[in-house]
Amino acid sequence: MKPICWVIGLVQAMLALRVFSRMARTAGGAQIEPVRPSAVSTSRVAVIVPVLNEAERIGPCLRTLREQSLSPDQIIVVDGGSSDATRDIVLSLAFGERRILLIDASPVPPYINGKAYGLAFGLAVAHEAEWVLIVDADVRLRPDAVASIVAHAERTGVRALSIATSQRIQRRGLAVLHPAMLTTLVYRFGIPGSATTRVSDVQANGQCFLIERGLLDRVGGFVSVQDSVCEDVTLARSIAASGEPVGFYEGGDLVDVDMYRDAVDAWRNWPRSLPMRDRYAGNEAAVGLAECLLVQAAPLWLFVLSLVKTGPRNRFTQLQAGLLLGRLGVTAGTARAYPNRPWSYWFSPLADLPVVLEIIRRSRLRAHTWRGRTIVAGE
Repeated sequence: MKPICWVIGLVQAMLALRVFSRMARTAGGAQIEPVRPSAVSTSRVAVIVPVLNEAERIGPCLRTLREQSLSPDQIIVVDGGSSDATRDIVLSLAFGERRILLIDASPVPPYINGKAYGLAFGLAVAHEAEWVLIVDADVRLRPDAVASIVAHAERTGVRALSIATSQRIQRRGLAVLHPAMLTTLVYRFGIPGSATTRVSDVQANGQCFLIERGLLDRVGGFVSVQDSVCEDVTLARSIAASGEPVGFYEGGDLVDVDMYRDAVDAWRNWPRSLPMRDRYAGNEAAVGLAECLLVQAAPLWLFVLSLVKTGPRNRFTQLQAGLLLGRLGVTAGTARAYPNRPWSYWFSPLADLPVVLEIIRRSRLRAHTWRGRTIVAGE
């Protein structure tokens, strides 16, 4: 085996030990179990839904929120300056429904995170709420979802937690690209199902994020993360840094998301936040990206190249085969996140290399564009 192969193989082996030890350690974690409202105390819950041109999605989201068995005291829709029919749809659904409130948070100042800016507006009118639940417009909740999430928080004492949601994927191209992006999180952070105070281990999903109001105020609220490209992760990390555990749990079919229209939409938008580069990101973030590159993405192509050049008995070839088998095992494991997955899902490892290279490229940028607005990271 050539010296360069020895070096690559040694680094891969060390990183793979970290990756698969992490997966083994986090396997079998807790999930959000469905409960009835009677399992929840008399907690008051305010739901904040930030929107910007969500006419295609906001209607189903609000309808599922209105149908919750644990009825939210407030459903606060914060608009960041929509130019489509979003506001009209919200107002029509709010007619005769006193809980739904539409807040205009426009214009959003330049270069800051518009979602965090809008969430701060919503929090200001979340009167007497004990719990604040952030829900994105592309989220759909089963009728007992809010009750189940709050019950889990009360039962475990975890005052900040988010949901690893089920993903609605219909288009074949998206079914190849999206899982490759999702898998980078599994390789860097392990499997959802626990709470942690270790900042580098924190996972968070701003699509469905529950936080106790007092804790949220204590860490500075949403104003404190307006300079972050990944406001959900930065908020979760700030909570962990304060000594409070932050949970990340699978929700089964309680919560699902129609995240992106197609593969082009996903490619343009998700790599913006996937590097998770913020004020808390240090050497661990760089190592995590190296794990994705050398343990998740490269083995498929290195295996093919080494097999052709040196044959199946070469140790470098065998190492790549082992890492590739591990990747296929992760593909089988993450399949539960895609209940209605197209057949093309199983080819998602083919997208690993371009996905990881794009995430690394985006991690080096400070200015990012989302829906025509520029966000400048303040890390």
